Amino acid sequence: MNLLADLLSFHDRVLGTEWHFWKVIGWLANAVFFSRFLVQWYVTEKRKQVVGPGGFWGLSLTRSLLMSAYAIGYNKDLVIIFAYAFTWVPYVRNLIIHRRHARGHQTCPQCANGCQPGARFCSACGTQLPPANAMPGRDVS
Repeated sequence: MNLLADLLSFHDRVLGTEWHFWKVIGWLANAVFFSRFLVQWYVTEKRKQVVGPGGFWGLSLTRSLLMSAYAIGYNKDLVIIFAYAFTWVPYVRNLIIHRRHARGHQTCPQCANGCQPGARFCSACGTQLPPANAMPGRDVS
């Protein structure tokens, strides 16, 4: 058991790394970024098609902000700072597009299936859908 402890912790370091607040932020950022891969893989397998779910972009944004904080607060390396300075822009934009797309879905009045925005017919039962601007509760402005 001491051998394992010696391998994991030596010279008052864990895995050879001196741990402090900013090191934890940097590793947390990497863990968040890796987890987005798991989210994307799960949703792709579930739907049997390649997709970029909102969680993917949310995790990307979180990692971008954490790495920016790490680069500015601890590392102070301009290469890393500029590497993450603007990555949040497409992530936020994709989250906005994802949200608008999700809100645009219609519910089939016949079978209650969720239909794609702009669809004229239900993909599950073939029922003709009312135009989007004629649906109750829709803002037509």
